[in-house]
Amino acid sequence: MACAAARSPADQDRFICIYPAYLNNKKTIAEGRRIPISKAVENPTATEIQDVCAAVGLNVFLEKNKMYSREWNRDVQYRGRVRVQLKQEDGSLCLVQFPSHYTLSLTSGS
Repeated sequence: MACAAARSPADQDRFICIYPAYLNNKKTIAEGRRIPISKAVENPTATEIQDVCAAVGLNVFLEKNKMYSREWNRDVQYRGRVRVQLKQEDGSLCLVQFPSHYTLSLTSGS
């Protein structure tokens, strides 16, 4: 783990991951939804999540061929994940309104 601590928060492999299942109101918590149903949306796509995060001003990139491990449906519609940078090189937040992945997920979902 010492190697992980030496890496910069600005490295792309250190960005947080958001899968569409995290925000899908059709999923249960056991199926991977991570936010309240009242904040979730119906069948979001990774591209939509990327667009919302980019519009807010975050550094994002889309990984189209990644799949959420709990997703049983292998259709193209359910593929993809979005990587989002929350911290800069020095460890400070990129945007103060998003101090954690949870606050970001709530914004992406509504």
